[in-house]
Amino acid sequence: MTATRAPAVGDLLPELTFEVTATFVVSTAIATRDFQDVHHDRDAAVARGSKDIFLNILTTTGLVQRCVTDWAGPRARVRGVKVRLGVPCYAGDTLVLAGRVVEVGPAVRDGSGSGDGDGGEVVVEVIGRCGLGDHVTGRVRVVWA
Repeated sequence: MTATRAPAVGDLLPELTFEVTATFVVSTAIATRDFQDVHHDRDAAVARGSKDIFLNILTTTGLVQRCVTDWAGPRARVRGVKVRLGVPCYAGDTLVLAGRVVEVGPAVRDGSGSGDGDGGEVVVEVIGRCGLGDHVTGRVRVVWA
């Protein structure tokens, strides 16, 4: 779903849900070139004190970004993503991402945005929750074109 109007502070983004299967955990770790065994090998993860294999930070960051870009549409450009990890998101869990617009630049509000980021930025706060609680909190800055 793409935003159909200029965003306003407080706007909610549609939730994005992922079934975090073992295949999803392993394939996204490989796709992000993360070969740490806790993202591929259940026995190694358990031996290190984990319940199971779990999502890596690069995958989580990409999912946070996707939550915003699916809403903002193809003309918006990502300027920055900052995330803070919380609880692990293990294989077999469900991850639900939700976002809320927290800042809107003046060029977005008045429609004068040139797309160069000069007052044309939107900041979205994203929270990703799994069965154990908050897996990730973050902010995504996009240039609104």
